[in-house]
This record gives sequence, structure tokens and C-alpha cells, in this order.
Amino acid sequence: MTADDALMSTIIVQGAAWISLLWSSFVIIVQSIGIYKLFRNHSKPLAQPVSPWLPEDEVPHVTVIRPVKGVEPALYECLASTFRQTYPKTKLTIRLCVASRDDPAYPILQQLVADFPDLDAEVLVEEDDPLLHGSRGHVNNLGPNPKIRNISRAYREAKGGVIWIVDCNVWVAKGAAGRLIDKLCGFRPNGVRATQYKFVHQLPLVVDMDAPRTEEALSLLSPDSNRWQSRDSRRLSDRGGRLEEMFMGTTHAKFYSAINTVGVAPCVVGKSNMFRKSDLDRLTDPSQNPLLSASDASRGRGVDFFSSYICEDHVIGDLIFKSAAPGFLKHGLSFGDVAIQPMSGMTAAGYIARRVRWLRARKWTVLAATLIEPGVESILCCLYVAFALTTIPWFHENLGISQTWGEMAAIWASGMVTWMFIDRRLTSKLHKLQSAEVDESTPSFARGTSRQGGVQQRPFLEWLAAWLGRELLALPIWTWAVLLGTTVEWRGKKFRVHPDMSVVEIEDGKDLGPQPSRKDSRTSSPQSASKGRVD
Repeated sequence: MTADDALMSTIIVQGAAWISLLWSSFVIIVQSIGIYKLFRNHSKPLAQPVSPWLPEDEVPHVTVIRPVKGVEPALYECLASTFRQTYPKTKLTIRLCVASRDDPAYPILQQLVADFPDLDAEVLVEEDDPLLHGSRGHVNNLGPNPKIRNISRAYREAKGGVIWIVDCNVWVAKGAAGRLIDKLCGFRPNGVRATQYKFVHQLPLVVDMDAPRTEEALSLLSPDSNRWQSRDSRRLSDRGGRLEEMFMGTTHAKFYSAINTVGVAPCVVGKSNMFRKSDLDRLTDPSQNPLLSASDASRGRGVDFFSSYICEDHVIGDLIFKSAAPGFLKHGLSFGDVAIQPMSGMTAAGYIARRVRWLRARKWTVLAATLIEPGVESILCCLYVAFALTTIPWFHENLGISQTWGEMAAIWASGMVTWMFIDRRLTSKLHKLQSAEVDESTPSFARGTSRQGGVQQRPFLEWLAAWLGRELLALPIWTWAVLLGTTVEWRGKKFRVHPDMSVVEIEDGKDLGPQPSRKDSRTSSPQSASKGRVD
């Protein structure tokens, strides 16, 4: 090797070391912000909301839309949590949306409406939607996104000016509606008004339960994961749930809180989102929103505008975030409020299928963030730190760090142990649910590990097995999802995701053909360089 070659090699190695140091420092700073916010806001009960106690004519009317597909774990308790809100009943409208009366969840929805007769609640069946069926409707009036098709009628016929979309498989505390309204509208105690937001949401959290999943719920998993479970259901019956619980309580929670604290980019998960109907209607009208193209005029308004997209929650949040609204803040996370998803019986294969689905869905939605995602995980991030500290001369000259492989391995191992113990403290804090309201109707999975009748804290070795499994699977899942495929399975259907974020349903390996709005979607897909969805 010549002197020039040696110099060039040194420059490359030192450059890579400095890049590794800068990147890992950035990741540590972002995670530290998230950890600080989580500990600060999840350590004591939240204050009671202001809006439910305002004069009736000042309380915003909220339409709660809950899309339902199959019998999820604790479905009745999750849906009933929106019926039990401490919010004026005259200002609350609830719409439970299901695709068909043949859905196994349909009797549960009817029972809920019957059990709470004092609320304006109704079950809406997609098969009865006049936009999609009947003499004046057509099945292709909306794109293939099954969630949008499910909730379209409830949105169009909403009675209130505020829309609260809550997935069927999450439980929310009884003060959630009021606190979200407080943040959205700027209500504060003693008549003080803060700056209003365009969009507010909650932190999602998964609690894995030991009860077996129902047959109806198992049918929602991918065929491959069903076959895996049938071969060895006892061995893998709850490992996927533990992995999902770990992911949502560590990596996802840290970045979700940090990004929403800094507020430089949209970061939204569609578990519990609230916004004004008038805002979304206006922002999806090309004549009122310069971000859109005139060709988008035929794509519908409100949620219908997004029926050709997958990751509709992120795309809705992205459009609201980027669109101008003088005098309003963009996105607001209701810190301390959690949308709790009980989970039961998910296999490891089911967890992998879920992560692959969402990585492929958001690959084109937030491409840059998806490509760098492996670098925020513990294994690679600690490796970057170890490489930088044992390569950059300053650390050797001033701190005495040896430039050897053994030292690099020791630093990496120390970093992993530190990361692990921080995650242990964080998950213990979040799953105590100290900020959540609890009463006699609160189910066990929402009581927290610190209260009687709640889920017990995971023993350390059991927790460690889930943590190691989650960390070790992160890179293989990312590689399979991002580099080796473009199809996703969602709500019992298979879709091909296109670079413009639109989707086409496929059947027997063949595209079913573009939807009417497909050709226009490329002109205005709201792109983002944010972390975005990580679930």
C-alpha cells in the first residue's frame, strides 16, 4: 500500500468514525428528550379536563368514530370506554363502524348501543353506505383502503364539529375526550385560553394479556401466522404479544414523545386522533389548499380524500401539519394520556407480520426515516458509539481509550447493558399507568402494575427475554420489509403499495385494477421526512 493509499484509508476511517459519533449522539439526545417527557408526564394522575364543565353552549360537540373489524381482545371494554367519558352526553355522538352484519363483532356493537341508551350511539354498516351501494352508489366511489371505506359514512354524517377517530382495539381513560378537547381548543382553568391546535392525539401503549385470543381475532392475523400458531400454539402463544408490548413501551414511546415534543415534523399513529371536520374538509379542497393539485378535486373531501392511500392516519396528519392555518399550532400530543391496546395470543410470526406490514406501508410515506431506522436501534447505535470512541484519536489521547477490538467490544457491551436498564426502568414506569384514571369499570389491563387488580409487572428474566427478542429481530424485520417486498396484508386483504403511497388491492397475485382516484394521487401525496409511524 502506498503512502497515498494509507492516507486515504485513514481519512475514510476517521470520517466514518466522526459520522458514527455525530449520529449516535443525535439518537441519544432525541431518546433523552423522549425519556424525560415520559417520566415527567406519567408519574402522577392527570388533571381533570376543563371543557366538560364549561357552559353547554361553549362545549364543542364531538363525533367519536370507531372502525371495527372482528372480535379483538377485550373489544367490549375498549369500545365501552368511549361511552363512559366524563363529557356532556348531549355533546357526544358515537358511531361504531363495521363492514358487514356478518362480522363477528356486530352482535357486540348492538349490545353496546343497547347498554348505553342515554347516548347518541349507532352502528353503521358499510354495506348500507349509499355512496358505495344502492341505486346511486358504486363500490369504486372510494379507493381500496378498508378503514376509510368503513368510516366514510360516519364522517360525512358527523353531527359535531370535532372528529375523534379511535381504533376499536384501544381503551381510553374517561377524561380523555375532555383533555383532547382542552388541547385542541386551548381551554385552560379559570377561563384562560391557550393557542389552539389543528390536530391532537394520544400515546399508544400495548398490554399483553395471558388470556387466549378468540378464534375470530385469530382470523385477522396473516395466514402464515395462523399456520405457525396451529403447529405449536403453546410454545408461541404469547411471545408476539410480549414483543409488541416491548416495542411500544420502549423504542416507539421514546421517539414518539421526543418528536412530538420538538414538533419539527409530523409523527402520528392512528389509535386515537382528534381534529376539526371543517379543517380537514377545507384542507382536502384544492381550491382552498395550495398544497394540492386541481386534479384532486375529484377525490372527495375529508377522509374520503385518503381512500387510495395506506397509512391514512399518517397522511391525514401530514397534510394537516403542512397546511397553513394562521393562529393555530400544528400537532399536540396529550402528554400522560395513553391509548391502551390489550393484546392476547399473538404469535411471534404475527408480530413479525405486523411490523413488516407497517414498515412496507410507510417505506414510501417517510422513505428517508425508514432507511435510517436501523441506526436508532440499540445494537447498531451502540456499535457506532464503540467504533467512534476506539477510532477517533482524541478519545485515546485524552481519555486513554484503547484503539483495540477488545476495547470496542467492551464499550459496545456496556452500552447495550445501559440501554437495557434504561428500557427496563421506562417500561416499568409506563406500565404502572400512574397517570391513568381508574374506577370500578376500569378493566384489569388498564389499571397498571401499581394498582390492585392490575396486570403484574413482568419478572426481570421474562422481560429480558422479550427485550432481547425485540432487539435481535429489529434488523432482520427491517431488511425483509424494506428491501425485499412491496405487498402488505391488512384487514384480511392484500395490497400492493406504490411509490406515491397509493395502494391497489391484489387477488391471486393480480392487481384488481386502479381505483378512480388513483391516477390523480401522485400529484399531491403529502410527503414527509419525519420519523412518522413506527408501529
